[in-house]
Amino acid sequence: MNRKEKVSIALALSSLFIAYLGMGLASPVMPTIAEELSLNGAVVGYLFAVMAFAQFLASPFTGVWVDSIGRKKMIVIGLLLFSFSEALFGFADETWLLFVSRLLGGVSAAFIMPAVVTYVTDKTTLSNRAKVLGYQSAAISLGFIIGPGVGGLIAEFGIRAPFFFAAAISLIATIIIFILLDDSITVEQLQKNRASAVRPVFIQEFKKSFQPKYFTPLLIVFILAFGLAVYEMMFSLFVDEKFGFTIRDISIVITVGSIAGVVAQIIFFDKLVNVIGERMLINLTLLSTAIFIFLTILIDGYLTMIVVTSIVFFSCDILRPAVTSFLSKIAGKNQGYIAGMNSAYTSLGIILGPIIGGILFDINIDMPYIFATIVLVIAFVISSVKLKKPNLN
Repeated sequence: MNRKEKVSIALALSSLFIAYLGMGLASPVMPTIAEELSLNGAVVGYLFAVMAFAQFLASPFTGVWVDSIGRKKMIVIGLLLFSFSEALFGFADETWLLFVSRLLGGVSAAFIMPAVVTYVTDKTTLSNRAKVLGYQSAAISLGFIIGPGVGGLIAEFGIRAPFFFAAAISLIATIIIFILLDDSITVEQLQKNRASAVRPVFIQEFKKSFQPKYFTPLLIVFILAFGLAVYEMMFSLFVDEKFGFTIRDISIVITVGSIAGVVAQIIFFDKLVNVIGERMLINLTLLSTAIFIFLTILIDGYLTMIVVTSIVFFSCDILRPAVTSFLSKIAGKNQGYIAGMNSAYTSLGIILGPIIGGILFDINIDMPYIFATIVLVIAFVISSVKLKKPNLN
């Protein structure tokens, strides 16, 4: 890649960073907001789930629109929606407004994610795609790294201040990307795509994902998202109730864990793919994630929690780009569609994960993590038996 392409990819990845920074900002303050509005674990789970539900419904459409509207416009629209949704969450003083905010946030994610994945695919070759997809996942994790720490600091100015901050930086990013980012698809190709485009039908688009070569890796995407959603979205409530962690404590644990994930992606991911391939990497990280999520309920202590959380993040942040890279290799000419389905299956996991996790949390605070462990072990078995090496011929 030349310097211009590297700058373009960095700008595209920054949109993911901004979105996940905004999500990360909320993590340490959610227990306080839940207490302020008298929300139990189930309602907090529903708030996360409704965002993913909106993303799930929109993803089959946005995956197709990426090829007819263009990558750049999709990113800009997504960032504008995200900015508005964060501002709305900051102003909301009733539960139903929080749900509206999360719905809009889910739609924004459905615009941004497939657009960025497809942009990266356009700008890379098979030989360097895994490395850049590792950077994509690192951008997500970096948002989570900075987000909780910054959120904890900004919360000193008010419990809703992190959401206004997220809205502001998202709006700034929208302007910068609108001015500077070049699209990765030509006007002629967009016109051709529009002329031949078939209006997406949700059920039909989703049915295509059941094709044997797509279904197993997409099922793993779903299970990863499910298990990780249970872990991450219940984490603040879990450590707040079990250990009495403060906003500062939660921020530090998530930040240190996320740093481990980013180091893994930038330094190790590309090398691991070259040595053992995506398939083996997926299997190993599924197993390690399951083991250390289970260990979370057995440990006692602040430093031990940091270590275990770091390993969970490390494993997940290797697993996520490994599955994305695997899917990109089997997608062929259907990169936009598979990117949309990747987003849809991720959303489906995040829909069910927080709902089930929140209900289980209200029964017993350890139950969500036990359930997540079981689900990830099942994914490991399915992956070991069913996942086949991609045929690149």
